[in-house]
This record gives sequence, C-alpha cells and structure tokens, in this order.
Amino acid sequence: MNKAKRGWLRGIVAASVVVAAIGAASADPIRIGIANFGEHPQLNASIEGFKKALAEGGYVEGKDVVYSTSHTNFDASLVPQMIAKLQAEQPQMIYTVTTPVSQIAKKALAGSGIPVVFTAVTDPVAAKLVPSWDAGDEGMTGATDLQDVAAVMEFAHKLLPEAKRFGQPYNPGEANDVALLDKVKEAAHAAGFEVVAVGVDNVNDIQQRVASFAGKADVIYTPASNLLQPAIAAVAAAARQAGIPIVNSDDDAVRKGVVPASFAVNYEQVGINAGKIALQILKGADPKTIAPVNPAYEDHAPLINKATLKEFGAELPAELEGCNCFVE
Repeated sequence: MNKAKRGWLRGIVAASVVVAAIGAASADPIRIGIANFGEHPQLNASIEGFKKALAEGGYVEGKDVVYSTSHTNFDASLVPQMIAKLQAEQPQMIYTVTTPVSQIAKKALAGSGIPVVFTAVTDPVAAKLVPSWDAGDEGMTGATDLQDVAAVMEFAHKLLPEAKRFGQPYNPGEANDVALLDKVKEAAHAAGFEVVAVGVDNVNDIQQRVASFAGKADVIYTPASNLLQPAIAAVAAAARQAGIPIVNSDDDAVRKGVVPASFAVNYEQVGINAGKIALQILKGADPKTIAPVNPAYEDHAPLINKATLKEFGAELPAELEGCNCFVE
C-alpha cells in the first residue's frame, strides 16, 4: 500500500472516530435535578406537569433528559444538604418546588452557573427570588401558583350570576391575607363586585365574624389563609347558617362536602408553565430575561358539590351544567 493511500485511510479512520465521539456526546441526555420540599399531591402534580412540558418540547425522559428527584419530607433544615447533593451530580438545571426550597437554592447555587426554575411559589418578588414581576434574576426564574383574583371573581359570577357583593374574610395579622385583600379590591370594580371585608384574627371569633356577612355579602371567598383554611369547617358552618355560598381556594373541602365550590390553581398546569420556561433556558435564553409566569384563568380548575350548593341555598346555573367539574 502506498503512502498516499495509507494517509487517506488514516484520515478516514480519524474522521470516523471524531464523528462517533460527537454522536456519543450529542446522545448524552441532559440532567435536571428536582428539589421538592415533600411528597404532596399538588407538589407532585407540578413535577409531573414540568416533565410533561419538556416531553412535549422534544425531551424524552430516559433518552434526552434524566431527572434526579429528592425531597426533605418538609424539613427545611435538610434542604441545603439536598441542594448540595443535586449540585454534585452536575445537572444542566435544577427545578425547585416551593418557596423555602427555592430561597435556599438561590443562595446555595449563586455563581454556580446552574440555572434554577422554581414552581409552587406564591410571590417570588416578596420572597426575593426575582427583582420584579417583569424579569427573572441571575440564573433564576419560574412559575408561580398565585391565584388569579379576577379569575376567581369570574367564576363566582358564573356560579352566582346575581351576586354583587364579594365577602372576604381575612387575617389582618397575616401578610399574605392583607396582600390578597388588596388584589381583591383592585379587581373588584372591573369584575362588577363590591368588596365586603371582615377581619378575623382569632379562631374563636370565626363564628361571629363570618356571621356578620349576613345581609352584606352574596358570596364569600375564603383565601389560602393559615388561619382560615385549617378552620374551614367553622367558616362554612357560619356561612351556611347565613345562607351565603362559599368559593374556596382549595378543592379538598368541596370533595368532603364542607363548602359548595372552589376555584383552585391546577398544579399540573403550574408545572407545565415552569416546563415551558425551562425549554427556553435549555435553548439558550437567559433566565434574567424571562419574567415569572402567573396562572391564568385556564390554569385554574373549578369544582362544585351540587348537594352542598343546595344546602347553602343556591341552585346550579345552566351555564355550568356542562362544565364537567362536579363532585357528589
């Protein structure tokens, strides 16, 4: 074999090795760490939604992307350890679930070059995860579970077409309750509602305070309040006696027949929203240029208990007969 031919063959072999190496490298799946706070149906749904969005974006699990999932069983003291473990696996991205996990991850991963996408965070600005509602931060952005107050009011109108007065119990000592009340007041005029707010700062006062809505409110909205939700049965008992239907921020009480209706955030959709952001980042977008995404009307899920609605003195309007959102 002459030298020219041998050189030609060596070139072909070398080129083949390079092509094979490039092919192997391109075949390596990206790795995404998932830092969850604990096992919970809503949080798990946000993870499934995230994976669903990536799959729809062309990232097949096990082939194009590999997930490493951890949680701390809601023990905040273990979150730094969980983040460190995920970081050691050298992921291309970390998906953080809930506010405390996202806050710890932000601090722990600062300067690491690993982008973080958060979910199940109600107010990322107040949590100092992003500088404003209009932009992400260095290496971090995501999707919130902030309930769309205008959407809640739209549903309340569909459920109770004649309602004009929107009753809002709230805990004046809880920042989230106060902030939500401000949003309710902002949205009320455009929604055609007059807001009637009643402060409740003690569980023992629930019966009396909720009863004071009688003759003053046509519907009561119970927010995701740390005072009101654990005592939702007491809130419902007083509202039922006053004949005022409740729209709750969580659907569990509807399933149990405690309240007649809910308009709750669909956490799978929240995860999908986060997954769509992740796709942008994986394609090269800077998290700083991506504003956090809030749930829209279609990202919420209504649920109605017909029997309980009757107990509260209301009938299901024809507009909602085909909504496929009932529980018996």
